Amino acid sequence: MKKKIVALTAIAALSVGAAGQASASGVHTVQSGDTLWSISQGNNVSVADLQAWNELNSTLIYPKQELKLADKVAHKVAEKSGKHVVVKGDTLYKIALTHNISLDDLMNWNNISSDLIFPGNVFVLQGTSAPVQTTTAPAPAKTTQASAPAPTSSTAKEMTVTATAYTAYCAGCSGTTYTGIDLRSNPNQKVIAVDPSVIPLGSRVWVEGYGEAIAGDIGGAIKGNIIDVFMADQQDALNWGRQTVNIKILD
Repeated sequence: MKKKIVALTAIAALSVGAAGQASASGVHTVQSGDTLWSISQGNNVSVADLQAWNELNSTLIYPKQELKLADKVAHKVAEKSGKHVVVKGDTLYKIALTHNISLDDLMNWNNISSDLIFPGNVFVLQGTSAPVQTTTAPAPAKTTQASAPAPTSSTAKEMTVTATAYTAYCAGCSGTTYTGIDLRSNPNQKVIAVDPSVIPLGSRVWVEGYGEAIAGDIGGAIKGNIIDVFMADQQDALNWGRQTVNIKILD
């Protein structure tokens, strides 16, 4: 997202690489210069899906590597009845973007008060509020409030980072992140800008003093162990300033 960094960081990068062509078999052969992001844009899928379908733990890919571009069968079947079945790698913001609905509507229609979802959850995609149905037992509930303690998952990767803050409302800001999240339409969405080589785009990340967020943006000055947290209000961003915080990469 082209944005103003309130606490000593620069304007975010906007460019996206061009993806190569997918084969009829649903497999993409990586070409020199390809990135997961460029491949996802060229094939109308998400980075998180590519990582899940190909069991990738990072965004590193190599020329001649073959990447699967499927399977979305569960999504297609559910869509026919106006529903979405959650699969590994899904997030609420990704589901909302995929189905061209707002995050607030998705949460209201399904009586969701937390951004934690689990494989097997079934969400309605239109109409009035409906209870979330599950086909698998959900994991123990975890709070996502900024004041909540850190998640205790034994698989979470922990690190210490420098955290600054930014807002979607500034001169020249588009309000849309690098991964396509419309922050002006979804001001309550918690998003952080990251260095994708350190924190993969699409990851769920718990940030001390901020809560659980999506790694959904990048920035020209966001390199190494530095993150930028989105704040809907400019004064909140100014109050955040520049901090050293602990984070946990949940997936």
